[in-house]
Amino acid sequence: MTFFSDPTDHLSHRVRIVLAEKGVTVDVIDCDPDGVPAEVSEINPYNNLPTLLDRDLVLYDPNIMMEYLDERFPHPPLLPVYPVARGNARMFLHRIEKEWTPLIRIIETAKRNNKRSPSAVKELKEQLTSIAPIFEEMPHFMSEEFSLVDCAVAPILWRLPYLGIELVTKQTRGLQDYQYRMFNRESFQASLSESELEMPRN
Repeated sequence: MTFFSDPTDHLSHRVRIVLAEKGVTVDVIDCDPDGVPAEVSEINPYNNLPTLLDRDLVLYDPNIMMEYLDERFPHPPLLPVYPVARGNARMFLHRIEKEWTPLIRIIETAKRNNKRSPSAVKELKEQLTSIAPIFEEMPHFMSEEFSLVDCAVAPILWRLPYLGIELVTKQTRGLQDYQYRMFNRESFQASLSESELEMPRN
């Protein structure tokens, strides 16, 4: 199995967490998103990262990769057993893609161009603050067990200082505790690229 990864992007990071959580033997190849290797171009019609190659199977959507890995390597399970809970998990992953990821892209693009994006920063901070109370109820994201949703949320939280977002208030105490648990999880530590280790911390 080969995983072509962007070492700075949260979408690649979420898949690396799943790979580490499952203990999968995989060749992780860090790639420059502005210079995708020819091998990726040959197998991925969108020529993008991340790309997962498992024998003859090629996957180029991170959420599909995560679910595939969860089914291919069933221990430990990273989606709830019950259909309603599983549906809720999938819907929140969808919400991240529709609501958070576009804002992150705006902020990151502005930073690369030495510009600021205060409206996107403000909106992302408000969205995170609005869901902060749910982290006081359970050890993981709306669950007693670590799941694919945690794999998607944790990389975003790791990048908050880089994105210019600080969540250190009484209202976000539960979210701060959640970050501490996620960042100290063995699979999260194992998933970090050198570039991610060098990202600013609060």
